[in-house]
Amino acid sequence: MLLNEGRIAEDDFYRALARHLGSDFLDGPIRLDAGLRYPQVLTAGAAPLAPDHPKRIVAAPRGLAIARLIEAASRLEHPAAITTPTRLREAVFAQVGEGIAEDASDGLARHRPEWSCRPGPQTFDLTLAGLVLALIVLLTRLPTLTSLVLLMLIQAGMLAMLTVRLAAAGIAGEAAEPAPDLLPDEVLPTYTVLVALYREAAVVPRLVRALGRLDYPAAKLDIKFLLEADDTETLAAFRAVPLPARFEVVVVPDGQPRTKPRALNAALPLARGDHLVVYDAEDVVEPDQLRRAATLFSRAPASTACLQGHLVIDNQGDGLLPRLFAIEYAALFEVLGPALAAWRVPTPLGGTSTHFRTRVLRELHGWDAWNVTEDADLGLRLAIAGYHVGDLPSATYEEAPKHLKAWLRQRTRWMKGFLQTSFTHGRDPLATWRRLGPVESLCALALLPGTVASALFYPFMMGPGLAELILGAPGPEASVLAHATHAGAWTIFLGGLAAILIPSFVGCHRRGWRDLMWFVPLLPLYFLLVSAAAWLAVIELARHPHRWNKTEHGLSRTSRSGALGRGVTAACSTQRPSPAAAG
Repeated sequence: MLLNEGRIAEDDFYRALARHLGSDFLDGPIRLDAGLRYPQVLTAGAAPLAPDHPKRIVAAPRGLAIARLIEAASRLEHPAAITTPTRLREAVFAQVGEGIAEDASDGLARHRPEWSCRPGPQTFDLTLAGLVLALIVLLTRLPTLTSLVLLMLIQAGMLAMLTVRLAAAGIAGEAAEPAPDLLPDEVLPTYTVLVALYREAAVVPRLVRALGRLDYPAAKLDIKFLLEADDTETLAAFRAVPLPARFEVVVVPDGQPRTKPRALNAALPLARGDHLVVYDAEDVVEPDQLRRAATLFSRAPASTACLQGHLVIDNQGDGLLPRLFAIEYAALFEVLGPALAAWRVPTPLGGTSTHFRTRVLRELHGWDAWNVTEDADLGLRLAIAGYHVGDLPSATYEEAPKHLKAWLRQRTRWMKGFLQTSFTHGRDPLATWRRLGPVESLCALALLPGTVASALFYPFMMGPGLAELILGAPGPEASVLAHATHAGAWTIFLGGLAAILIPSFVGCHRRGWRDLMWFVPLLPLYFLLVSAAAWLAVIELARHPHRWNKTEHGLSRTSRSGALGRGVTAACSTQRPSPAAAG
């Protein structure tokens, strides 16, 4: 407790423990035995020393293990040397870092190659897919019966996706659910928090403050900041901030690809919590989020392996693009996400504020280090393995890119990752269909490849509908084909508008953002940008399939709730109260 609350330094505590035990304290370089077993030595908090060392074992116990070691000390013929958990981890990483890096990159491919996106689609696959796509676009514009049937099939597929969004708007929001009685401190499980950072020095102070306000027993928190080996700037920022022992900075062994999921994989064996949550560097979390998640996990069936928190864009005052991004997120996390959880169908996860049962993550071999939307892939793998994603009605405040170039880079990565996931789990479509079931398979098709396909076809399907609206219906002398095309274009146009606008209005209403409702009618133009990102994703998948387009954080000028530590916008009076800001 004293360590986790920061009332005593880690070095001071373990030096005192070594004196009490009458043993040596190792504060210099620690040479370990070449045959050590990873990660068991870190789980046990003890490792064998090199054969020429006068002591056989070095120990860095935590929690109850400290009391057990003190109780057993008088009976030990050869007492262990003592060091800090940080020094023990660094010594282990120095000894077996290459193996840790390799397992973080390729562990999934080694254990479950059918779930790994490597090697990914080859040039022939992409060329064939591009030709088929071009042929479809061409055929749908020709005045033939074949074109009509093809157009009707595409329209039916788009209507199925539109129906999912429209039906989701009818699911009751969190306001209709009574707040649960949260678990008291004594029964809460240990909770691991993972935050992967790369060149994020600017947000370190805010991040530490936000996680320091978590309403969770300090002794049961295991917070790990994951840094890349070459990120000296962010490491220096952490060293400038006093960190209690519940905060741990882990430098991930150097390797490829340099992605967030690889860093998460390197840290997964170190997780001490029964539950685990992933946050992004810019996140500001409602203080009771972990306690709320632990409560929901305790009352949910074992098949509920993940809870998705609600992501809220908070820098809406930075311009029109962040406002539209915020509305889009409101539709996704206040409307669509809760509906998918209620229907218990595959859910592409949000990448942050995703809470897991740690044992399930290990059972699934963590994340795919080569997939640039590891969250969407993991959501589908959870469903294939028979697990479900629940809804966690707790906000995590984020910033959206302010500039179009940064927004396009981020959205292109997301679309590329959806394509990677679609190719990966589409290698054996019949096996995936059998594991998921018919309804779940159709939902997965609609939410992953369907999202990219609808974005690609969006201008071509909505444009004709607008043209039909302007030009009017064909005359009575027109063919049946012309009338059918006109009706289909109208249906897609009106259905598409409804599927874009209605969930967005509902999402803004549930967040209390009445001032942003005036911007909802601009979303059809915003989705033209989404379409551009989808086409860029197709090109990037062919040229740079595993490149991770990094999004810079800490650039926001405003914060609607005050959670991001910037100027509070004038519209803040309509914002739902933010415990994170108030804390």
